[in-house]
Formats: sequence, C-alpha cells, structure tokens
Amino acid sequence: MIHTFDDTRCQAQKGSYSAFIQMFVEQQNAQGYAATSVKLSTRLVNDYVTWLDQSRIYDHSLSEAHAIEYLNDRWLHRRRRRGDAFTLHAFGRLVAPDGYKASAVQEAAMKPARRVRQEFEHYLLRDRGLAPASIRLYGDSVGRFLDSVFGDAAVLLDQLTATDVIGFVRTEAARMHHPKRAQVMTSALRSFLQYGRYRGEIVADLQSCVPTVANWSKAGIPKTISPAQVQSLLAGCDQQCVSGNRDYAMLLLISRLGLRASEVVNLTLDDIDWAESAIRIRGPAQRVDRLPLPSDVGAALVDYLRHWRPACSTRNVFIQIKAPRRALRGPSAISCIVRRALQRAGINAPTKGAHLLRHSLATQMLGGGASLGEIAEILRHRNQQTTTIYAKVDLVSLQSLALPWPRGVQ
Repeated sequence: MIHTFDDTRCQAQKGSYSAFIQMFVEQQNAQGYAATSVKLSTRLVNDYVTWLDQSRIYDHSLSEAHAIEYLNDRWLHRRRRRGDAFTLHAFGRLVAPDGYKASAVQEAAMKPARRVRQEFEHYLLRDRGLAPASIRLYGDSVGRFLDSVFGDAAVLLDQLTATDVIGFVRTEAARMHHPKRAQVMTSALRSFLQYGRYRGEIVADLQSCVPTVANWSKAGIPKTISPAQVQSLLAGCDQQCVSGNRDYAMLLLISRLGLRASEVVNLTLDDIDWAESAIRIRGPAQRVDRLPLPSDVGAALVDYLRHWRPACSTRNVFIQIKAPRRALRGPSAISCIVRRALQRAGINAPTKGAHLLRHSLATQMLGGGASLGEIAEILRHRNQQTTTIYAKVDLVSLQSLALPWPRGVQ
C-alpha cells in the first residue's frame, strides 16, 4: 500500500512521527549523503521520534525548541555528535506543515533591531522583488544603522532624527575602503527610511537627509589578467575529478561569456537550449537575456552533466560537492573558486573575485577589434555608458588622441 504525504501527516497528528522516518531517509539519500552518515542520522531521528511521541508533541506545534530540549537531554546519556542539531532541524522542516517554527525563547530573545531588519528584508523580497544578494547587502547596512541608534532597546522609528542619519553615514563611510560600498550603504538607508514612511512610522522626510558619497563615474581602470593567464587558470583545473571538472565548466562560462557570479549560481538545466546552442541568462533586476553557446563551453557543460554531476533533485546546473546536494550558496562561492584557481596557477592578480574574468573578457575583445557596442551586448550592460570604462585600456587608440609634448618645455 502506497502512503501519500497527507496520509503520513495524519499518522503524525494521531500521535506518531514514525511514518516520516522513511521519507527522511529517502531525502538524505537524494541529497547525496554517504551511507554511514544516513545510518547515524536515522538512528538519531528514531530516538527523537520516540521522545516526541512520548511527549505527545504533534506536528502543528513542533518547533526548534523541541529539538534543542531533546538534545540537551540526550547529551546527558550519549556523546554529542557534530551535526545532530542540523539533522533534527532538517527532520522538523520535513514534518512541520506550516514551516518549521523558531522557538518561543529564540523569538523572545531576538533583539528589536533584528526583528525590524527581518521585516524590512521581507518587504524587499515580497514587494520590491530584489535579488537575494541585494537584500543581504541592504539588510546588513540597515542592521548596522539600527544597532548604532537603538542598540538592544526598542526600535522607535518616529524618534529618528537627521543627526542620527548623518552621524551614521559619516562613521560608516570613513571606515569603508571603496566608494561603491558606501554608495550601497546610503542607498539601503534611503530605501529603509522610505519604507518607514510607507508604514507610517516615520513622518519627516529623513531620506533626503542621507548624505551623498562622492564616487566619480568611470574614475577607475578595470582590473584584468592577460589571455595567456586566463588559459593558465583553466589549465590548472583537474578535469578528472568532480570539483575540478565543475570548476572548469564554471570558469569557462565566465571567461568566454562574461557571466556574473550570481548568474552562474542561478543557471538551471532549463536555461540551456541544446537544440539552438543557446543559453538563457537571468541577470540583475529580473532581466533575462539569451546568448549563443560557444562549442567549447557546451562541450565542458556536457562532460560535467553526463559524467561528473551527482544525481540530485535540484535543477541548478552547478551544485555543492559535499552533501546535501543543492545549489551553491551564492556568488561568494564562485569568487572563492576563482581565488583558489588563481592560487593554483600562481597568478598574482590585482583582484581575486569572479568579476576579474568578466573584465578580462571585455579587454580581450577590445584588443581583438570589437567595438564598445559589441562588448556591451555580450556583457549585457543596460546602459552602454557602463562599457566606456574599457576604452581606458585601449592604449593603441588612446595614443592617437594624445597631443604631442610641446618642444622646449622642461
């Protein structure tokens, strides 16, 4: 007899979680955990289920507090094992019908500033549709602002003043090493103050009080590495192992198509059109573009997908090497892969992030005779003025514009 998920839930509501154990085991296997790890986790979950049944705790009331309480009691009799809490929380999220609840103790202990920050982040996701990376950046800036003004006390937005806003910006901007980071901070602060007015908690127009951080447009020069160094970077990947084969395919995507780190992370199996040799890119601001898939990039992807990518339920092309088998955590994971590849190749690059390869592609195209418009099309710049920064590295063309040095002038 086949049991549906609803049948399993009914059994739990009647007083038993045991029907969920097999589902948990199947989930662990699907996520790529080793057999020994699954065995230990199943033993722990079995004991936890017995404790839940004896305590008459049903799925509608299950929370993180129950897992913590059980582990505190279990550790009196058994040796604590790393990852036990993670395992029980994973089981709880499988069981709970309305989402796994945070414990009442944790919610009560949460600082008011933290709670306000979370509400703002939910607003950015739900109402404004910002990307997770942007939400994290905005949330971090707003969290520091709230901590600096209110600390652990209640957050009373109607008591904010222009002095609070200006003082925070001055302090934060002074400690930031790059103007763009300061600009992100001020943008986040303006968004939050506007959000406060939208909710009716802020009456004054405080967002106009946020100072502007100077950042001269196109003032910098793109940091790049040479085409030979890019090839050395790719050659350093061991394509005969899972991590090396995956990293090679990712680095080739970035160096040949100029993908951003977030675009590599979000790439799914459905984004690759094998029949048309094209790839769909989901970029910032929910923008979707379509690019031709070069033959060498397509071959690398085929090799990874056919021979090296572990079987899993996620549709993301690139997944974590270690269990649980799921998508990479974020753009920072790609930057770490680039940094390790630079170290293997012995390349002392001016920057270590994934954008280094994007800049290198643009300068290589420029050196090969491509126009700025063609580069803008490949890099998918919404504003072609963004592409003009690469004109600074075209030294041959710049030499024709330079005026001769006046004779006789010392």
